[in-house]
Amino acid sequence: MSDGKQDKKDFMAGRNGSDELAVASLLVALILLIINCFAQQLWLTIIILVFIVYGLFRFFSPASAALSEQNEHFASLIGPAAPWLRDPAAAYKETRTYKHIQCPNCGQMVRVPRGKGAIRVTCPRCHEKFETRS
Repeated sequence: MSDGKQDKKDFMAGRNGSDELAVASLLVALILLIINCFAQQLWLTIIILVFIVYGLFRFFSPASAALSEQNEHFASLIGPAAPWLRDPAAAYKETRTYKHIQCPNCGQMVRVPRGKGAIRVTCPRCHEKFETRS
């Protein structure tokens, strides 16, 4: 008898899996579904189904360079919201524990611990030292 977890791994082997674009598509469908509970419009139901089918298509389709490229482009468009789509629990914990500050010299985002008061930060990219509050 085979293990259930191994069966799932075998089924998903070589498939795209959940990426930001698939998760965003399913989240939009969920939001529209909640709206449609009140609006009860047929055209909105069709749009919801399109978003669900597209999200599931991306999730179960074979991994390819084209899908990865589309997802990277989407992730660059949504910027800081990407971690919230990847793993909302980890993103929430991250924002509670750390603060992100932009280096005044090169623009690199630097993660610093919250609640430490005035601190001196060294940018990992340009090695510029600057003072900030955490």
